[in-house]
Amino acid sequence: MTSLSEERFHNEDAAREHIEASRWSNGVSCPLCGGVSVHRMEGKTQAGMFLCNECRGKFTCRTGTVMERSHIPLHKWLLAIHLMASSKKGISAHQLMRNLGIGSYRTAWFLAHRIREAMREGVPAGGLGGANKVVEADEAYVGGKAKNRAHREPAPKKAVLSLVERDGRVASFHVANVTADTVRPIIVTTADRASALMTDESTVYPRLGREYASHGTVNHSANEYARLGGYMHINTAENFFSILKRGINGVYHSVSEAHLHRYLSEFDFRYNNRSGLGVEDAERAAKALKGAEGKRLTYRQPANQESH
Repeated sequence: MTSLSEERFHNEDAAREHIEASRWSNGVSCPLCGGVSVHRMEGKTQAGMFLCNECRGKFTCRTGTVMERSHIPLHKWLLAIHLMASSKKGISAHQLMRNLGIGSYRTAWFLAHRIREAMREGVPAGGLGGANKVVEADEAYVGGKAKNRAHREPAPKKAVLSLVERDGRVASFHVANVTADTVRPIIVTTADRASALMTDESTVYPRLGREYASHGTVNHSANEYARLGGYMHINTAENFFSILKRGINGVYHSVSEAHLHRYLSEFDFRYNNRSGLGVEDAERAAKALKGAEGKRLTYRQPANQESH
């Protein structure tokens, strides 16, 4: 477990050294052209800056990452990454603003979205599951509740489809409508067809199930939650949804459809790097920091869209 008193969370030079060591463990290379002939520039106004001898471009450890062009100090970036990586149900932009001493909610909100972009992992090579493995598929609906609104109706709930490999990873997707036509392309490209597919009794799955090694169902409407000695169930997916819903309802309160995919990346990332798989807080934060490389998210992309 990483202590929040560690120097890199409070000292800018220590933070920069930590990020440089994470990014260039085998020697600094230019993110602009890939060249390895670089040298560190000297001078107070050029702290942390490198010059590429090949393309003559200047760069820092922020260049080519979600941190590029950000005015937030690096030590606050590291602290924000650690807080988001270690908070099981997430941490709100307001809480980040207070903990980091950021003067604007909008800045904290955008910072959180850029970290979620760093957490975006995508489907692993080969997909989830495989021979002798089980993949559970289930859908849930997330969003605000009418009883929590004083003056207007909440936005319609959004559908989320999650595929969970037992004792393994999860991949979640926002779908406009839960139908066989919208669900099938996602499942067949995410879950290996050699897997045993487990679902509920929804009419969306029977035809799809014939494309897999086997297809088991449980009938929730008849209060059936497990069969065949506990082998046939979708409780793993239900457990993931319980964490997701607690985060969205209890921490973020509501999430706009435009940004839902980023929140799903955040919850998937923490689940796929959980302590049950041997990943603790420090390593989880280190993985998120590595994920920041090669990605950009500009403020113009989320601009004029509803925040949580």
